[in-house]
Amino acid sequence: MKKEHGFETKVIHGGYDSKDFLGSLTTPLFQTSTFTFDSAEQGEMRFAGKEDGYIYSRLGNPTVKALEDRIAQLEEGEAGLAFGSGMAAVSAVLIALTKANDHILCSRGVYGCTFGLLTMLEEKYNIQTDFSDMKTAEQIRSLIKPETSCIYIETPINPTMDLIDLELVSTVAKEYNIPVVVDNTFCSPYLQKPLTKGCDVVLHSATKYIGGHGDVVAGLLVGKQEFIQEVAMTTQKDIGGIISPFDAWLLLRGLKTLPVRLDRHCQNAEKIVAYLKDHPAVDKVYFPGDATNPDYDIMKKQMKQGGGLISFEIKGGKEEAQYILNQLRFIKMAVSLGDTETLIQHPATMTHSVVPEETRRRMGITDQLVRLSVGLEAWEDIWEDLKYALDQVTSANIQK
Repeated sequence: MKKEHGFETKVIHGGYDSKDFLGSLTTPLFQTSTFTFDSAEQGEMRFAGKEDGYIYSRLGNPTVKALEDRIAQLEEGEAGLAFGSGMAAVSAVLIALTKANDHILCSRGVYGCTFGLLTMLEEKYNIQTDFSDMKTAEQIRSLIKPETSCIYIETPINPTMDLIDLELVSTVAKEYNIPVVVDNTFCSPYLQKPLTKGCDVVLHSATKYIGGHGDVVAGLLVGKQEFIQEVAMTTQKDIGGIISPFDAWLLLRGLKTLPVRLDRHCQNAEKIVAYLKDHPAVDKVYFPGDATNPDYDIMKKQMKQGGGLISFEIKGGKEEAQYILNQLRFIKMAVSLGDTETLIQHPATMTHSVVPEETRRRMGITDQLVRLSVGLEAWEDIWEDLKYALDQVTSANIQK
């Protein structure tokens, strides 16, 4: 029996055999909109689904297929599907799993644009959403309704870094035959594999750690073959949120270094957390890999490491938070994450500004909360820049 390859091998070789492509070491870029048929009969067979082969790049492309096969292997799922953005993947899976008047149970916190989509679904199709921290089986059961069509989870949650116990949720969901969808963007399959914990569908904003270089916008979906095929031939095909072959090629390139990059992201984050906790301008630090974090046991159970994202609250409010951001000298102010560069943003006025203030506060997103995506630079340089900005706000407060 052939030995299963390790993760570090799969990110380089999974879903691609150079023998199938004239010996090309790198996956070729099939930058084409359409594909020719050898005969009219072949075209008929392919459109009828009776013969494998490519028809049109909105319906399938060899470069995209290599990416889809690789992410499916990495997440230990049956099939993958690539999209033009993370939100295209979120939209596709929620549209596929719901109909008018359905109900969604969602983690207490969620990305701002996902919240906007849930609001749109309610306004247009009366699809109701309840938000919960899902800490106990009883709590989850109490919120499930006859019309609950799916459970949607972010873990770690953006930007509070709260964790959801995936085994707990999936166990309860199976009692009601409800699919569990997990946004795994903050971890990537290197740090967390929701499908192995009993969940049904996993998605990514591949723009983040999977791409890793800030040069592509994309989304990925992984699940059972039947479900992925259904999404591909309905929601994706008809709405059209596809990925370009070039963007798929960029993601295949980025994936090859994912384990190496994430190890460095995580190591740097651990160093920065230790210093942030001791700075007088910092009130609270939220990081799953911190042993004092209330969700630390969940992290140890389902994550390989604590990740590269840190959120922290500074003493004061919005004015002090924005002051700190404005004092930084080389850390970039931007609303993405997982890039080689360290990025920082203010969720209340940026990524989650679409969320009504009262709801945002219930999610734990305060005006003094800052989110830091720790990059691959020397951690000492990252901390020096942060310390300078934090020292400045401390000095400014003293002078008031």
